[in-house]
Amino acid sequence: MKTPRIKKLYYSIGEVAERTGLEAHVLRYWETEFPQLAPKKNRAGNRVYTDADLELVERIRHLLREERYTLEGARKALERKPRGGESVQRQELLKLRSFLVDLRKRLGEGGTPA
Repeated sequence: MKTPRIKKLYYSIGEVAERTGLEAHVLRYWETEFPQLAPKKNRAGNRVYTDADLELVERIRHLLREERYTLEGARKALERKPRGGESVQRQELLKLRSFLVDLRKRLGEGGTPA
């Protein structure tokens, strides 16, 4: 049985890299390209990421790798849209779209749905 993950307040760059599948040098580079991504540093000078930073890294990764935005386009998309709740809204819209496409197929095949 797998033990549940303990929720942490701060994550190291290595932990963030492992969780997101990115290399640490990519995270450091993104800090220079995205002003919103600015993890704090601890007394030793190591970066410490919060949950909000993790969400932002995931959002940037999604925009660049999956949506295929350029760096400039991703920067503009982050400025345009608030961070919180967008992914939930997007998922709901995708579900609704899928339902409507399915309904249209059924209406086209047999007239009216049962």
